[in-house]
Amino acid sequence: MPSQTRRDLSRTVKAYDVRGVVPDDLDEAVATALGEAFARLVGKDGATRVVIAYDMRESSIPLSRAFADGVRKRGLDVLDAGLGSTDMLYFASGHLDAPGAMFTASHNPARYNGIKLCRAGAAPIGQDSGLAEIRETAAELLANPGDDSKTGTIEQVEILDAYARHLRSLVDLDGCRPLRVVVDAGNGMAGHTVPAVFKSLPIEIVPMYFELDGDFPNHEANPLDPANLVDLQKRVQQEHADAGLAFDGDADRCFVIDERGECVSPSAITALVAVRELAKHPGGTIIHNLITSRAVPDIVKEHGGEPVRTRVGHSFIKAEMARTDAVFGGEHSAHYYFRDFWRADTGMLAALHVLSALSEHGGPLSALTARFDRYASSGEINSTVDDQAECTAKVALAYEGRPGVVTDRMDGLTVTLADGCWFNLRPSNTEPLLRLNVEAPDADRMEVLRDEVLSLIRE
Repeated sequence: MPSQTRRDLSRTVKAYDVRGVVPDDLDEAVATALGEAFARLVGKDGATRVVIAYDMRESSIPLSRAFADGVRKRGLDVLDAGLGSTDMLYFASGHLDAPGAMFTASHNPARYNGIKLCRAGAAPIGQDSGLAEIRETAAELLANPGDDSKTGTIEQVEILDAYARHLRSLVDLDGCRPLRVVVDAGNGMAGHTVPAVFKSLPIEIVPMYFELDGDFPNHEANPLDPANLVDLQKRVQQEHADAGLAFDGDADRCFVIDERGECVSPSAITALVAVRELAKHPGGTIIHNLITSRAVPDIVKEHGGEPVRTRVGHSFIKAEMARTDAVFGGEHSAHYYFRDFWRADTGMLAALHVLSALSEHGGPLSALTARFDRYASSGEINSTVDDQAECTAKVALAYEGRPGVVTDRMDGLTVTLADGCWFNLRPSNTEPLLRLNVEAPDADRMEVLRDEVLSLIRE
């Protein structure tokens, strides 16, 4: 690949992380430059070392080593945590008080890889908090590599057991009733972390696709796509299990399946965990993004908490959690954030909360979660459009001025109708797509509004 193409990092360094096809967008030279650029950034904070972990993709080890070389070129030491999940890397960053880099492309196909970066204490790094600077510095370094000497050291560190102990310290499951839980790791990093977290708990794990394989031979490690939950849903029913858990490739997101094989909405999980956190922290603040169900703020208020609505995206949620000292936050995409976990997201901790609540409830998971699932939702529907802004403006024009309609532009376009129905239309940052989410008091009303908005988008 010509060097000039490689130096253009605009499609590789994105709004929240680094992501691209290997080696077209991301190769070892780019990784080295990004490592050196990252070291320069965190060195300004006084950092002297960086902790690195990586997932099971074939390209992850060479890319992480190249990144480590770049860090060491700036004189910073590297702590190599080896194989891990993204939330394990966040734990390492908080536990060791060191900036971190996780090599993963999360749920993306095998040909992709990427890097999730954070400052010490798992503090987020996004476009406006360091990623833009890293991109520009790395581009300069690719054009002018400079001295190749490495003055920093590299040390192997064991993190997995400490990570598992910390999670278990936050949710007491030692005395829980026996539960049978099917876990679909999707050949991703949950196959590495789940055995460590659950090994001493009175919970029987039925494993699915625990073999680490970055080619994802069974299905994509993306539980947001219902097609990737089918195997788990069937297995839960076959095993007469109490619950099912589906993790994405880097195991920072967790989707929950009830005993009937039905998917529990991430909004219901957000509300469930919020109630548990508010019991420990009365009057606490709970963060939810604007696509989660309106049931979330309703339930938070009912339990004496303060709901705060945010844009979609981990950097926005983490910043708002820091500003408000929130105890918990949840997203529609099954990212769950905990103050007790350095405000970082961990699907594993959310899963432990669900299983603890299920044990305490005594009945089936479907009965437990029904109280948190109050409205009918469309889920996220993508439409390819030629002009995102023009299409959004057309939809806005169709609703503005109607009696009782309220609109806002916090993130895309949100329209709330007089009968309480609402929808959000949000552009993708990386593709020519508009993402639609619709919610209404019942399924019939939701379907009518969904089809009405889609007809405007796609006509």
